[in-house]
Amino acid sequence: MLSDKFTAALVYATELHANQIRKGSEVPYIAHLLGVASIALEYGANEEEAIAALLHDAIEDQGGATIRAEIQHRFGETVATIVQGCTDTDITPKPPWRERKQAYIDHIIHASPSVRLVSAADKLYNAQSIVKDYRQIGEDLWERFTGKKAGTLWYYRSLVHAFRKVDSTPLVEELDRVVSELEQLVEQNH
Repeated sequence: MLSDKFTAALVYATELHANQIRKGSEVPYIAHLLGVASIALEYGANEEEAIAALLHDAIEDQGGATIRAEIQHRFGETVATIVQGCTDTDITPKPPWRERKQAYIDHIIHASPSVRLVSAADKLYNAQSIVKDYRQIGEDLWERFTGKKAGTLWYYRSLVHAFRKVDSTPLVEELDRVVSELEQLVEQNH
């Protein structure tokens, strides 16, 4: 069961990301955070992992080390460590895209099971969104992404390989299925 701590994290995440929308859409960012928490819970997350799922982008998007300290204070070191482990970078300005993504892929192989669970839930949510949006707007979708089509497809396939190097959970299998669906859709449109 989820406690008041989860509710507090939900309110905190809503406040932190209040002015953010999903890339290329008008969808409030909290929809993504709720979706990732939902997927994590469906695949066995405990409360700390579910809280980390709600907050997984907070360090990266909302203030780096200051936000990490705030998360640690409010929700504990375990949650803060998971969120840090899901953080692409907290350096401003961000390093180049490809270098950042490769470092994240390399990191996943050595990450804790909790970080891999939350990260895979995040990537599954994103891959599902990409499939949905690709069906609606086609090739124009890739303009939203720094890595464009080739980089985005490389990144998601590489993530599947990285997760699989450690273990093949039902969540990783679902991520692979959705990434394969995306690859097939792209292939069909050429």
